[in-house]
Amino acid sequence: MKKSHKIFAAAAAGALAITAGATAVTNAGSGSSPAAASVQPAAASVQPAAAVPAADVQPGADNVVAQNRISVGASAKAVGAALAKCQADKLPFVTVALVDRFGTVQALLRGDNAAEHTIESAKRKAYTAAAFGSPTSELAKRISGNGPSIADLPGTLFLPGGVPLKVNGVSVAGIGVGGAPDGKLDEACAEAGAAVIAAK
Repeated sequence: MKKSHKIFAAAAAGALAITAGATAVTNAGSGSSPAAASVQPAAASVQPAAAVPAADVQPGADNVVAQNRISVGASAKAVGAALAKCQADKLPFVTVALVDRFGTVQALLRGDNAAEHTIESAKRKAYTAAAFGSPTSELAKRISGNGPSIADLPGTLFLPGGVPLKVNGVSVAGIGVGGAPDGKLDEACAEAGAAVIAAK
């Protein structure tokens, strides 16, 4: 019995020694020792690129083009008036968009119950009118035959409902309406919107 007790005690002591050794190895690898803490990262060898100076373009007719835009206030009035006209005509399910001549939306107003597709329709009609400087109802008449035509240009829609907005005879924006059952109804609303900001 005493012999078995001695063997068990010796085994326990060996296990404690192994555990202590493993702990020491773990602590050494964790970076807690002074030697581990003194290691410094290598300096970065890549130098940041020198900043490229911006070109200071001097304003002048040879370098800069002045562009007119419809103000945010006038844009809001136009789309509001166009939608009000449609609502008065019992057409509350249309969308009105006013875009610059590049097709960037300046103002957009979606009527009650207007379907999702009316948003894209209004924007495209507005852009088409602005880009070509003519009402989309007139532009639609230029499309004929089965071959390629202006109707194939991306982002355009040659259906009535788009009206250009001009400054000194130059098209700078367009207002478009989409969603009415007849394009002529869309166009009447767009014209009402344009009229509130037209030159008197």
